[in-house]
Amino acid sequence: MSDPRAGERQASRLTAPAPARVRYAIVPVPRLSLQTVARRSGVHPDLIRRFVALGLVEAERDASGGLVFEPTAPAALARVQRLRTGLCLNYASIGLVLDLLDRISLLEAALRRAGTRSETPPWT
Repeated sequence: MSDPRAGERQASRLTAPAPARVRYAIVPVPRLSLQTVARRSGVHPDLIRRFVALGLVEAERDASGGLVFEPTAPAALARVQRLRTGLCLNYASIGLVLDLLDRISLLEAALRRAGTRSETPPWT
């Protein structure tokens, strides 16, 4: 016995949008407060706020409105400080250099995945 509407149901299943997937973190990602990042990096909190405003360091706001950072923020701040003091770059130039260094890292990773290896060591 053939159902005449079976074809219609199958067609609607193929064209219906898939339900949205919700992902939950199994382990909460630890966040660092502004004071913790300042203490670990040796950079004044006001300068860290300036770096966040310029987009040199990533930060989010917590429920109370304070800045919270990824655990890698002290390393990112050290990178900004090295570029500032070592190359005497202004903050706009540092943003450009960081973008270029990140792009180089992505390209080198793609080369490694493709089996081609760069002869020079990574930039940073």
